[in-house]
Amino acid sequence: MLESGDLRKGLKLEIDGEPFMIVQFEFVKPGKGQALYKCKLKNLLTGVQFDRTFRSGEKFNEASLEEHEMEYLYFDGDSYCFMNTSTYEQEFMNSEQIGDAKYFLKENTTVNMLFYDMRPIDLTLPNFVMLTITQADPWAKGDTASGDSKPATVETDYVLQVPPFVEEGETIKIDTRTGQYVERVKQ
Repeated sequence: MLESGDLRKGLKLEIDGEPFMIVQFEFVKPGKGQALYKCKLKNLLTGVQFDRTFRSGEKFNEASLEEHEMEYLYFDGDSYCFMNTSTYEQEFMNSEQIGDAKYFLKENTTVNMLFYDMRPIDLTLPNFVMLTITQADPWAKGDTASGDSKPATVETDYVLQVPPFVEEGETIKIDTRTGQYVERVKQ
């Protein structure tokens, strides 16, 4: 059982039977009266964010969340299939739950999946992934109008800006947190 004095940014708690995470947190002590805890909460099931103020002395349940290491196996229409690396059980997430992470998922990629009541609700990608460029326009020497980068498409259909010396067929390292090119990977 948590009390309002335990609240902090990043804490996951259960309110009205649903899991929430504190995105922003502010402690306010007015001159008179009880201390207030102003929080911006994010619903971990729906992604909706809202502000809520708690008074000192309020009690909360900690959300019963589990995290498991999973391996991405395949995409089947609208479902992404993952396998638990320790129990070999398979779990599915739909495109809406995956969101933009689909651009960095390649078969056999290991991710951390968050579960609430035995249901997958979120996944955390590795910080960097290696993907092969499937389409990149050649760079013409002396072409300074286009700047120092050019668009390239990787095997997951993600389009990003890469330096002009990067060619089609090369493997590059991409930061999944920003979606930006990091470096070429030597084969």
